[in-house]
Amino acid sequence: MKEWCVLPEITEDFISEHNNISRVLLQLLFNRGLKKDEEIKLFLSGELDKDLTVNIGESNIYSFYNPFLFKDMEEAVKLIISHIKNGNKIVVYGDYDADGVTASVILLETLKILQAQTEAYLPDRVSEGYGLNKSAIDQIAEQDFRLIITVDNGTRNKEEVAYAKSLGIDVIITDHHILPESEEDLPDCLLINPSDARNNYPFSYLAGVGVSFKLICALLLKSSLSEKQKQLIVEKSLDLVAVGTIADMVSLQGENRLLVKKGLEILNQKKRLGLNELIKSAKINLTKKLEAWNVGWQIGPRLNAASRLSHANTAFALLVTTSQGEAEKLAEELNQRNITRQEITKEISLQVEEQIEADNLPKIIIGVCGEKQEWNEGVIGLVAGRIAEKYYRPTLVITRLAEDEDNIISFKASGRSIPELNLIKAIEECSDILYKYGGHPMACGLSVQGEDRLEEFKKRIEIIAERELVGLKLLPKLEIEAELQASEINLEIAEQISALAPFGQYNNQPNFVSYGLIVEDILMMGIDSQHIKLRLNGIWALAFGGAEKYQRFKIGDKVDIVYYLEINEFNGRKDPQFKIIDLKLKS
Repeated sequence: MKEWCVLPEITEDFISEHNNISRVLLQLLFNRGLKKDEEIKLFLSGELDKDLTVNIGESNIYSFYNPFLFKDMEEAVKLIISHIKNGNKIVVYGDYDADGVTASVILLETLKILQAQTEAYLPDRVSEGYGLNKSAIDQIAEQDFRLIITVDNGTRNKEEVAYAKSLGIDVIITDHHILPESEEDLPDCLLINPSDARNNYPFSYLAGVGVSFKLICALLLKSSLSEKQKQLIVEKSLDLVAVGTIADMVSLQGENRLLVKKGLEILNQKKRLGLNELIKSAKINLTKKLEAWNVGWQIGPRLNAASRLSHANTAFALLVTTSQGEAEKLAEELNQRNITRQEITKEISLQVEEQIEADNLPKIIIGVCGEKQEWNEGVIGLVAGRIAEKYYRPTLVITRLAEDEDNIISFKASGRSIPELNLIKAIEECSDILYKYGGHPMACGLSVQGEDRLEEFKKRIEIIAERELVGLKLLPKLEIEAELQASEINLEIAEQISALAPFGQYNNQPNFVSYGLIVEDILMMGIDSQHIKLRLNGIWALAFGGAEKYQRFKIGDKVDIVYYLEINEFNGRKDPQFKIIDLKLKS
């Protein structure tokens, strides 16, 4: 059972300052850090500051921040145009996750429309890892490419960029990852990254595909294409901008909110053959419009499954294909890989749990692959997330890699944390015995060479976790946005809430709590009666797959409920309804 924690209520002074907005909606905006008039207006209208935007296309429906606010964008566009005019070969160097694949596809497609000789290169997750590597650069040089444009990587590849330049290859980095602390550690090339404080760009949280899209917009603005052609290229890209942005779990506020909103509109027009087939393979309900959660939970994982179990080229090929037969084949292949990925994740999770004493949980859970076990390194992060969520402990899952030429065994780990422990800060304290590491407070990855160093690392990280978490009550928390009285729940409030979509990071679907509601009716649904539907104070509450969990409730019970407030549309009628998150007898 999770501990219910309701966020602090807004003050009466804040309400009086914004008396044109309902209390419930104002509370939700405040919870999202939106406190100033201009921030609130921007979020609710979905419009960006007109002084900083440009229109792309023959209408005003595609108005985004001016890409030339990036300090190196002008020079990057000039360099690309120069290579196109000179007939030089250009490689788009991507990443293997959904963000990197979508970013690669949209840039490649646009460069081809602009008559560039271009191909894409996606590194292998296992054999090459993230970012530029010298072996790949050698292959690129051998094929006589003269320009590398990275997408979703490259910011920390100073040495690799220098190597490419030594071979006569120009490099443009487009990325969104955090810059190194010292400018001296930056690669010596044109850098387009919203995290770069040297820019005048007003939004720092674009995904890799968002940065790729900004480069596309800059190229279009400098091109001689008609406004109609420019608009068509924008529309051709926006579905994948939405997919990559949602899948990469960046903030869905600011410009990302607008990009995803516009992208979902294009996605629902079902113009991209590969996505259409992937949607069919995933058995997504086609009678309803696709929403952000469909991308985050159904489309994104299938694209990511490509590189977790094999190579990202399968996802790339699916998104660019114009062949119906190939699209069907690739979509089904990704769907099967995703099923396999789920099975492997479950199997490894069980093996990790065998190493846990549930009645004597340590401050940090460390699961290590046994000598006779094989853990797929593409899914250990998913396992760590699952274990961390279940036991509410920071978790490291460590797999064995093959021995090197000196018979030294290497280990690769992926970690997920809880808010009480800054995981990357803890890892940094052990950096002297690590081969590689990186991440942020809630997630990390690292490599260790040798069993002795692994044992030393385990001891040290356990000591750090004990020190940092001493005296803390580590219980999973269910953070709740606001309390609603039964009397104030109506269709108008539900519609105000739905207008906050698309939902995602930093704009989660709002959840609410109501206390002391009366169970007036109970229905079981589904072929196996696995779903349950309860009428609470005149409003239906649904729990898909929740029949067993909530079977103890009976008519007449008083209950406390945490829920999403949604709109049920049936036979032309709209009614508010609850989607149950948690339910218990009134305390």
